[in-house]
Amino acid sequence: MTGGTARAAVLQGPRAAAVERAPLPPLGPREVRVRLEGCGVCGSNLPVWEGRPWFKYPLAAGAPGHEGWGRVAEIGAEVERIAVGQRVAALSYQAFAEFDVAEASNVVVLPPELDGQPFPGEALGCAMNVFQRSDIRAWHTVAVVGVGFMGAVLVALAAKAGARVIAISRRPFALEIARRMGATETIALGERAAVVGAVRELTGGGGCERVIEATGLQEPLHLAGELTAERGRLIIAGFHQDGLREVNLQLWNWRGLDVVNAHERDPRAYVAGMRAAADAVARGRLDPRPLYTDQFRLDEIAHALDAMRDRDGAFLKALLTYD
Repeated sequence: MTGGTARAAVLQGPRAAAVERAPLPPLGPREVRVRLEGCGVCGSNLPVWEGRPWFKYPLAAGAPGHEGWGRVAEIGAEVERIAVGQRVAALSYQAFAEFDVAEASNVVVLPPELDGQPFPGEALGCAMNVFQRSDIRAWHTVAVVGVGFMGAVLVALAAKAGARVIAISRRPFALEIARRMGATETIALGERAAVVGAVRELTGGGGCERVIEATGLQEPLHLAGELTAERGRLIIAGFHQDGLREVNLQLWNWRGLDVVNAHERDPRAYVAGMRAAADAVARGRLDPRPLYTDQFRLDEIAHALDAMRDRDGAFLKALLTYD
């Protein structure tokens, strides 16, 4: 297989993509080559799709796809405990392609209960890690600010833990999904004072023991702080990637908030989250399938990225599928 070619998407510039035949990435002795079935489209892909001054184009073939799953096609000479033919999710970085390679330590073998199901492992693993760092208990009231894919998974996990969940989103469809995933109450994301007032009424004026900000935007970050109860925990799950942010440190200080930036950068933490996600789905603690609202072929990647940008109608999560 080494030395061949396969189809891969190439981002040639802002809002410009093409599918080309590209050389297969070389396989190192401790790496695994995966014949990908598909890859999730992540919100972090949006800036490179829209264009920012610091990006250089064209990107490497398959980049920046990092939510791939598929079957092992080849293993390096030093790889143990992973076999050709196993179905896996992988933490790799050029997964908008038919094949990608990953360090064996970054590959998670999927249980048979997940056969035939899409499994964007990095996205689900990230949500599991946020949930773990949120330390949600059954007696907590949890507000989730922003119900995209991440927020919807966190609604489901918090509800499954027995918490009372208040879901806050600007889109009616997202609020409907939140209710389906277990939210007790839903609130339309609008003017800050109105949302704060609604949550205070629901919580007897005390606010929420846990608030998860899952938008990556300035105004919802301000809102999340105001919703958090004294000595509560504010969890930042949104990916704040487009500039500096302001925070109301006086409020955070006065209320004695614990503030957790729940993003991971250690691959071992990502992989641990992916394993936890695979176990949760296999055991029925989490069913993410209603959240995969849009599917596209590899050669439709531009449409998939535009759909993520526009988030019209019933959009929540786009998958590229290659079979």
